[in-house]
Amino acid sequence: MSQDLKLADDSIDYAGADHAEKPAWGAVTSLALGVFSLVTAEFLPASLLTPMAATFRVSEALVGQAVTVTAAGALVAALLAAVATRGIDRRLVLMGFSVLLIASNLLVALAPDLTVLLLARLLLGIALGGFWSMATAVAMRLVPPAMLPRALSMIFSGVSVATIAAAPLGAWLGHLYGWRTVFLLAMSIGVVTLLFQAATLPALASTGTARLRTLADVLARPGIAIGMLGPVLVFGGHFGLFTFIRPLLEDAAGIGIDTMSLILLGFGIANFAGTLLAGLLLERSLRLTLTLMPLAIGAAGLALAGYHAGALACTVPMIVWGLAFGGVPVGWSTWLARAVPDEAESAGGLLVAAVQLAIAAGAAAGGAVFGLAGVTGVFTTGGVLLLLTAAAIFIRNPRTG
Repeated sequence: MSQDLKLADDSIDYAGADHAEKPAWGAVTSLALGVFSLVTAEFLPASLLTPMAATFRVSEALVGQAVTVTAAGALVAALLAAVATRGIDRRLVLMGFSVLLIASNLLVALAPDLTVLLLARLLLGIALGGFWSMATAVAMRLVPPAMLPRALSMIFSGVSVATIAAAPLGAWLGHLYGWRTVFLLAMSIGVVTLLFQAATLPALASTGTARLRTLADVLARPGIAIGMLGPVLVFGGHFGLFTFIRPLLEDAAGIGIDTMSLILLGFGIANFAGTLLAGLLLERSLRLTLTLMPLAIGAAGLALAGYHAGALACTVPMIVWGLAFGGVPVGWSTWLARAVPDEAESAGGLLVAAVQLAIAAGAAAGGAVFGLAGVTGVFTTGGVLLLLTAAAIFIRNPRTG
């Protein structure tokens, strides 16, 4: 069964990978801070769209293209970062991405027109995609193998914190001081990140043989191409559902905006807790953890589709959903580190690109189902898809972790 997913916890070693004898938790924290800074900057336009559109005297739809440009830049950078920076100390590369983050936020804050704004957001996309593609590979070199899941959970907790804080704080501070000030504050976070990285990241010589052909070679390895379908289906299913969470809560369940905000805050807090919990679960069983995550999200989706009368009926599955999805990036990054230890940077780029495509495809598929069967149809279809994905992940490899 050469194409089976390599999920057994004791069946994959890290041969060919360079690991630390002792954990460098300060350096791991600097990666988490980098993730937080990048994702915060990525999410800010969502909460500042209206005042930004008013400043440039264009529609909100046009300003919304800042998100599209960022995603496109991230997709390309994720695939090409390892190749473009081959032979360069990874410490300098990561710090370079932080410099791009700082420059992007400064240019946005000073942008005289929409064109400069979009170019600035393209810089952010390059930094975002490049940083994401290398995060797992660098983490592998900062901690012993047994501690990698814990390190990844720390790094990805930056996503959860940014998810909880960026939009509400951005909207509040933007209302008080203006949207340009918010991006200047985001720039200052980037400066702190850069200084912390300079103080804690050790020199990390470039490893591997990254070339454009390497991407195809990694996909051709036994189990990798089919393994990539796992995160594609899980991320696609999640975003297919989450894109339509407001119509479900507001229209179908009749929940007011204040209560809905509290439910979404609970989801974000649960997501943060799930990210940390995943590190502990993955140290015990990779296969079981990867199975449980889509199982829980699918069950939550079906619960919301079948019974969404009132806040309490929606809150419980939303909390379960948040807990489960918090572990998804950590889980699949851990799988990747174990499956492709010698070319983790190129494999990381493939994973980031696959996730970006999955997000777009999931939202588009959800929209198609919404047009045909409404929000209940979206959550029923997505829930079933995720349950089938969980079953496929569990069955593909008969060995238990």
